[in-house]
Amino acid sequence: MNINECTEFINSYSKSGGKITDLSRAENLMKLIGNPEKKLKFVHVAGTNGKGSTVEYISNALIYSGYKTGQFTSPYILRYNDRIRINGTEIDDDSLCRICSLIRKRIDDKPYSQFEITMAIAFLWYVRENCDIVVLECGIGGLLDCTNIIPSPLLSVITSISLDHTDILGDTVEKIAHQKAGIIKENSAVVLSIDNKRNIKYLMEKIAGEKNAEFITPDNDNVKYRGIQTDGTFTYRNRQYKTSMLGFHQPMNALTAIEACEYLRKKDFEISDDNIKKSVENTQVKARIQYIDGKPPVIVDGGHNPEGTYQLYWAIGIMNKPIYSVMGMVDSKNYPECVLDIARCSKVVFTVDGFAPNAVPAEKLAEISRKFGTHTGVYHSLGDAVAKAEEYALLNDGLVVVCGSLYLASEYLNKFGK
Repeated sequence: MNINECTEFINSYSKSGGKITDLSRAENLMKLIGNPEKKLKFVHVAGTNGKGSTVEYISNALIYSGYKTGQFTSPYILRYNDRIRINGTEIDDDSLCRICSLIRKRIDDKPYSQFEITMAIAFLWYVRENCDIVVLECGIGGLLDCTNIIPSPLLSVITSISLDHTDILGDTVEKIAHQKAGIIKENSAVVLSIDNKRNIKYLMEKIAGEKNAEFITPDNDNVKYRGIQTDGTFTYRNRQYKTSMLGFHQPMNALTAIEACEYLRKKDFEISDDNIKKSVENTQVKARIQYIDGKPPVIVDGGHNPEGTYQLYWAIGIMNKPIYSVMGMVDSKNYPECVLDIARCSKVVFTVDGFAPNAVPAEKLAEISRKFGTHTGVYHSLGDAVAKAEEYALLNDGLVVVCGSLYLASEYLNKFGK
C-alpha cells in the first residue's frame, strides 16, 4: 500500500461512522488487530478545552525524563500524520502504510469511523516502537469515546469543561461532565483541572468516590499568580514557572500537568522537578493562541467554542495593538457568541468561509459582528482575507488574528504560516 492508497483507505470511512450506544464496535476493531491497547500504559486526557496543551505538557515532561512517549491528539493541524507521534516525531509514511495494509487485511465491514481507524493505527505503531507510555487524548466526550476501550490507565486527566458538542454530549455542563467522567476507571486515579466550577468539581469527586478512584486537583492555596495575563508566570508549592504559550488559561493547564506528573512518580516514573519546569516553560502547541513573529505579527488560534474565544479575547486584549481579525467558523458550533467575543476586541473583522464544507457563510458572521458596531469585510477566500488584514495591520502597527476554527487555522498554517 502506497501513501495515496493509504489516504484513500482512511478516507473511505466517515468521520463519525455508524451511530453508537456502547463501545462494542471499537472493542471489536481492537480484537481483530490483536488488542494492542492491552500492551500499552496510558495517561487518558478528556475535557472541553485545554486537552491538547495538557497532553503536551505531560508528554514533554516524560520525554525530557527519558521515556519513549506516544502522543495521540486530534484533529491534525498540518497533516494527518501529526496526530500520531512518539517523542514529538510524527508517524512516518512508510510505517503508516504498512500498518494500514495490515488493518485492511484484518478488519470486517463494520461502519468504523476515521477516528477509530486512526486510533488502531496509532496503537499498533506504539506497540511496534515499544513505547513506555502513551498520553492519549479523547475525541469527543469520554464515556462513549472510542479511546475509552483502553484498560484502566495509569491516570485519567480531565481539563476544563464547558458547553460544546451539545447535540452529542448533552445540553448542560453537568451532562457533559458526566460524559467526560466516563474515563474514570475503578480503583484508579483522576486529576481535575483547577479552573472548573465548584459544581463540576463536586460531581467529579462524587463519581471518583463511587469508583474508588483517587481524586486529585491542584491546591489553590499553594498557587500564586504574578503577571498571569501578561507573561504566564505563576508559583506553585514555592516553585516558580512561566508558560511560553499565551493566555491566562495556560497556567491552569500547566498546573493540571504538574499534578499528573506528581502522580506518575507514585507509579515509578522518575520525573524530576527540573524536567516538569522545563516542560512548562518550553511547550508550545500549534494553533493554540500561537504567536508568529513577522511584519505584521500574526496570532493563529483554533478555539471554536465560547470558552475558547473568550480566552483568545483576553490574550489579545492586553497587547495594546489594533487587532485585525480573520474569522471563520463551522455551523456545528455556538458561533454567534464566539463572533461577538472577537468583534469586541477587533478594529476590523474579516469574515471568511470556504475552508470547510459546513463553514458558516461569511455574510452571516459579518451580520453578527456588525451588531457590535465593528467594521467588517466579507471574503470567500482565506488568502484574500489575510492579505487585506495584513495590509491594514502594516499601515496601523497592528496585529493579525486568524481564528474561529481548527480547520481555518490548519489551512492558514499550511499555506501562509511557514
